[in-house]
Amino acid sequence: MVALDESFCRAVLPKVSRTFALNIPLLPEPLDLAVTVSYLLCRIADTLEDEARLPFQEELFDELMGLVRLEPGWEARAPAFARRATSALRASAPEAEVELLMGISTVLKTLASLPSWVHPHVQRCMRIMTDGMSQIQRQHGGTGQVLGLPDLQTTLTYCYFVAGVVGEMLTGLFIDYSPCVTPARQALLVPKAVAFGKALQLVNILKDVREDLDNARCWLPLDRMAAYGLEPATLALPGNRARAMALHTELVAVARRELDDALEYSLALPPEEPGLRLFCLYPLFFAVMTLNVVEGNPAVFDPAPVKLGRDAVLNAMLLTQERVASDAALRAFYAECSRVPEGVEAMR
Repeated sequence: MVALDESFCRAVLPKVSRTFALNIPLLPEPLDLAVTVSYLLCRIADTLEDEARLPFQEELFDELMGLVRLEPGWEARAPAFARRATSALRASAPEAEVELLMGISTVLKTLASLPSWVHPHVQRCMRIMTDGMSQIQRQHGGTGQVLGLPDLQTTLTYCYFVAGVVGEMLTGLFIDYSPCVTPARQALLVPKAVAFGKALQLVNILKDVREDLDNARCWLPLDRMAAYGLEPATLALPGNRARAMALHTELVAVARRELDDALEYSLALPPEEPGLRLFCLYPLFFAVMTLNVVEGNPAVFDPAPVKLGRDAVLNAMLLTQERVASDAALRAFYAECSRVPEGVEAMR
């Protein structure tokens, strides 16, 4: 039965995240399954944030946390939670995310089967994430959707709640799993753990700005928008494209600084654990190259998504694998990837 539960988790992962379906299998056992389950639970929280109708959202977050804590009786409560949660979703909720939510009992059974050292890290992450999502919605959500956050610090705080805390969770899992993550390396990892997660989230916000606007949400800072004479309702208007791009470029610079810290985080992982390094380096290099594609590219405000091409992704994976044991080679590759090519074009 445990094998069937694991199979569901591994099978649903690529349906809800193509990126993490590439790097999680690189982790050694049982870390790969622990991170798979952790990601799926975080994705369920993300689905509730994006797709659950108010006023059910905060109540569902509380129920979800009760389940993740594996409190007595969770097995009986999980199916009822799945039914209530899916009934609260908008009709437009992605099919794969609905499938995952309906399968939460299986995900939780897999969590319960994992070593006990995994549980506190996952539970802490989910508590901070769901509390933070609720806080942002209460303070800045208005009648339902968040349409801009007050300032850059609040945007970065949001990035912490939904991703920076994941960096902290991963660090705890890595430390508990591997004796190669020595105290000296822990001293380098822990201060950069938040930046690793925040950097990836900020890149996603900048890449998906138009998609978010089309779904009546925006995570960009209102004060920086106002400095360019913009607001969420006018951000994507063709006549405002030059000002919107100036704002976007300013925020790309912030993301690049966070990615610099994410590189230091990745290199603090021991070369003796190539799976841990590759797990972090793949999304890091994808994020750097994504910024190259969106920076200075007006198409980021058009309806069609702007993204990396498949060949670029595969090439980055291959080159990262070849360099995984060498800090110097990885730094050189990062510097190469960080250069913004002239005349870069969107890849649709």
